[in-house]
Amino acid sequence: TMQFFKCTLVMVEEVGGKDIPFSAITVEWLQKCEKLWSKTRSVSTIGMHMRNIRTLMNEAKRAGVIKESQYPFGKGLFEIKTGIRRKKGLTKKQLKAIFDYKSGNETTNRYKDLWIFIYLCNGINPTDMLKLKFSDIVDGEICFVRQKTERTTKNRKEIRATISVQMQAVIDKWGNKPLPDNYIFPYMKGNETAIEAKAITRDVVKRINKRMKLIGEELGIGNITTYTARHSYATVLKRSGVNISYISESLGHTD
Repeated sequence: TMQFFKCTLVMVEEVGGKDIPFSAITVEWLQKCEKLWSKTRSVSTIGMHMRNIRTLMNEAKRAGVIKESQYPFGKGLFEIKTGIRRKKGLTKKQLKAIFDYKSGNETTNRYKDLWIFIYLCNGINPTDMLKLKFSDIVDGEICFVRQKTERTTKNRKEIRATISVQMQAVIDKWGNKPLPDNYIFPYMKGNETAIEAKAITRDVVKRINKRMKLIGEELGIGNITTYTARHSYATVLKRSGVNISYISESLGHTD
């Protein structure tokens, strides 16, 4: 969140320079930002940063720094646009081709196997995957709470994913020794700061995406990412007629 807000600050300073007073944030000023940013950024990205600005304006309003009449967001004022991104889930046939794929390169095989683990483990977020410990395995299930929603939802939602034969094979091949305090995969040590842990996750995601892009090109599937694994998990279940509420629950969605 800190890094994200820093990025918003850099973007805002592109438009308004340093030390921008809250009173300067008007509907017209936000429209100016939107117009400038749209030259190099998507509607979704702009929307995310606009929501950060709105958060700060809400704080300013609560603190009495600006009056209600100065608040620029809302109906008839500045309305934040949301981008509609077409999410593409893979078919079972495409997934089978990935599962069956074998490379002569060990590194490619390792990151392909991690991608498969993400898919099979309820489309787990890479951040959550790298924080899994052997102590999270209970009665043949991996139990975890999404870091993304851990602090933002009142009810702590535990996700359970049954360990399949393929998942166990990935753990046996690329995992640490199966001791309770050990992370399942050998990337985190446990003494990292939040920023260091984020950097490790980004690096692993980058490596998985790089190898999966090559595999996708070779198989004629197109670009494959860690997010493709998560979305394909949900899509395959949906196409198979599985109840939406179950899919939502297994992904850890709050609604």
